[in-house]
Amino acid sequence: MPTSETGPVGTGAASRPAVRVPIDRKRQPSGDEARERAMRAAVSVIAEKGTAALRMSDIAARAGMSTGHILYHFGKKDRLLLEVLAWSQADLWARFQRAADQAASPVEKLDLFVRFYLPRDQGDERYALWTKVLAHGHDEAGRRVLTELLDGWDERLEAILREGRDLGVFADVDLPEFVIRAVAMLSGLSEDVMFGRSRWRHASPHAFALSALERELRPEGRG
Repeated sequence: MPTSETGPVGTGAASRPAVRVPIDRKRQPSGDEARERAMRAAVSVIAEKGTAALRMSDIAARAGMSTGHILYHFGKKDRLLLEVLAWSQADLWARFQRAADQAASPVEKLDLFVRFYLPRDQGDERYALWTKVLAHGHDEAGRRVLTELLDGWDERLEAILREGRDLGVFADVDLPEFVIRAVAMLSGLSEDVMFGRSRWRHASPHAFALSALERELRPEGRG
């Protein structure tokens, strides 16, 4: 359930009062503008209130849009939760890919992956969105969507590892097995950060995770 310290969708709603944008009924946003505004508002409200107490009117107030406009874009709450999470992930993946395209090596790409995966801090809205949407009950179709989103991060990490292995900068590890262990470690670190464990007040979870991964990936004979 990744997030990004290089520019998350949200920036810690729990640490600041809710912001309500006045509704200008003469100029309601339309098309892509409306959808993006609604999505960003939904990320913030879900992270702050959770899913059980979520109301469409809360999202509308945060976005400065009418409740009818929000209902038009999302409809049922279950659909809203999945669409917002999918939008958030697509936004993050696009930013990750732009950064990865500029990276000089698989080592730099691995560094980026860890940065984008871990929460920025305890108030990270997008990671909070992940945890609350996962905890919400979903039907089979919803679980398929969530599985695809989770698998997307596994696939990106495996591609980085395969590139590094083929270039000789990473050891020849069992890729599927290594990805499972790596993502499990990152998820555990992420939960620590979101919980506010004191061990990370003066230490970097990013540096810890990257060091652990690189130790296993170092080819034999390299110090």
